[in-house]
Amino acid sequence: MAENGSDPQAPTFRMNVLNQFIRDMSFENILAQKGASGEVQPDVKVMVNLDAKKRTQENQYEVAIKLTVDSSAKDADTKLFLLEIDYAGVFNIEGVPEDQMHPFLLIECPRMLFPFLRRIVSDVTRDGGFPPLNLENIDFMQLYRNEIARRKAEEGQPAATN
Repeated sequence: MAENGSDPQAPTFRMNVLNQFIRDMSFENILAQKGASGEVQPDVKVMVNLDAKKRTQENQYEVAIKLTVDSSAKDADTKLFLLEIDYAGVFNIEGVPEDQMHPFLLIECPRMLFPFLRRIVSDVTRDGGFPPLNLENIDFMQLYRNEIARRKAEEGQPAATN
């Protein structure tokens, strides 16, 4: 230990968000297209997918959160709206060991992007004629663990035969 209490052997890393942007977005107000009106109780389903890839520049990675929000009326099979958004960020990451890069990209980077994505979803649903949808926090650590468990389960199964 160093005199100031820090461990001189502790790895140091650096992460900078270089850019963040909407890669693709679609919002469909299905309720208005059908001409329906009145007060409805929404049933909202949110699906999240994550993607990360190395860019051509050294230490730069692109991480995307792909979010699908499907809303239907609770008391009927009436779709209210559908929102699909692909929100990405470009990160400069230094000092993260290679064996820790994958979880870092799919846990820490989405955590940095999520507050901005949440705001966009709120604004789009409000501007689309509905009350603003305020997404709950997403546990990216649990999402990552679930995906790893799913992949291991797939690998453990015998290959399908025709």
